[in-house]
Amino acid sequence: MKKKIVVILSLLTLPFVSCDDKDGEYADYVVARPLVINQSELATIDIIAPRPVDESGKVYTYQDYIFVNDKYQGVHVIDNTFPQRPRKIAFIKIPGNVDISVKDDFLYADSLTDLVVLDISDIENIQQVNRLENVLYNNIIWPFDADIIEDEGFDYETEVLIGWETTTERRLISEVEERGGGIFIDDMAFAETANASDTGQGGSLARFKIVEDFLYAVDSHNINVFNISDLDNPVDLEDVYAGFDIETIFNRGDHLFLGSMRGMYIYDISSPATPTYVSEFEHGTACDPVVVDGDYAYVTLRGGNGCGALESGLFIVDISDIANPELAIEYAMDEPYGLGIRDEKLFVCDGESGLKVYDKTDVMELEQLNHFKDIVTFDVIPLESHLIMVGDEILYQYEYLDDDIKLMSQIDLK
Repeated sequence: MKKKIVVILSLLTLPFVSCDDKDGEYADYVVARPLVINQSELATIDIIAPRPVDESGKVYTYQDYIFVNDKYQGVHVIDNTFPQRPRKIAFIKIPGNVDISVKDDFLYADSLTDLVVLDISDIENIQQVNRLENVLYNNIIWPFDADIIEDEGFDYETEVLIGWETTTERRLISEVEERGGGIFIDDMAFAETANASDTGQGGSLARFKIVEDFLYAVDSHNINVFNISDLDNPVDLEDVYAGFDIETIFNRGDHLFLGSMRGMYIYDISSPATPTYVSEFEHGTACDPVVVDGDYAYVTLRGGNGCGALESGLFIVDISDIANPELAIEYAMDEPYGLGIRDEKLFVCDGESGLKVYDKTDVMELEQLNHFKDIVTFDVIPLESHLIMVGDEILYQYEYLDDDIKLMSQIDLK
């Protein structure tokens, strides 16, 4: 059975209109189309030779390895024994994958709505050891940066939606406006805390987080809780409803900080199997991640897209009273994505505006130390030894200096 999907996500933001178009009849729109596979392919995990990235996603580090997500396709494995000379060594093909987390040589990854467990103790011979089916049932990621979603044919009997492919296309403004604002769907249905163990580190855009013997995986509505004390046999515990449009997760001590399109939610995990709501900070509607350091949470808000907000910025929230977070100050940004902190340095990936480095000693008066322009940035991981950043299908590594950072290496993922 073939069905047609047409979704207009937002007409709140004005698309780019070229002066060359007669009377401004046409405009550029970001159009998203479904990526689909046959249902029989969903459960197939393959380890293959390195390949070019289609669309780089999140980045994760573990021991001497860097894992870079290829959106909805799988994970690129990079040997980073020598950060000056990183080397691509394999690609783990995981349909529908956007996130991973690693503990003691066991890699946990989402495969659409399934949780997959891989043994990576021998990086040259990665093995799948478990698969929990349908435990991440709200894990469909909507392409919020798109203006239009459309599909010319989706066979629900044989195909599975695993993600989205986006392009910029010129469309008649009148035709788009005739469809109206909002969402139109035609019969669419969708089936930073250190541990004693060896746990890897993700960036601020992560949706997976391991804290001791528990894996927390957020989907659009819930905190999915897994007991991983038996590493190759995770136990799916009761989900905790956390709200709408949850996007990211960050941990500090006994608290989880969830970034959503509506705000920042704080949960207590002193009883790790049952996260409990503590408080929230509302900021309107925008795409955002959050990181925490000391008495402050740092939240980037990206507007001008399907997330709903018109403006972008960096919000610094006072969480000295964890039950009553309050805005301390906000700074204007262009299109921020991920961010990270190392000591007194704050790193902000400001999309096409590059990487911005600040001294945050005084949060009320951030001092910009450097601005790496002419690069597209997505997310960062500030390691103890150096900084890792991914953006525009390139992996960058920077050396820390006393009051700055310096490019150490870069590798093209294409």
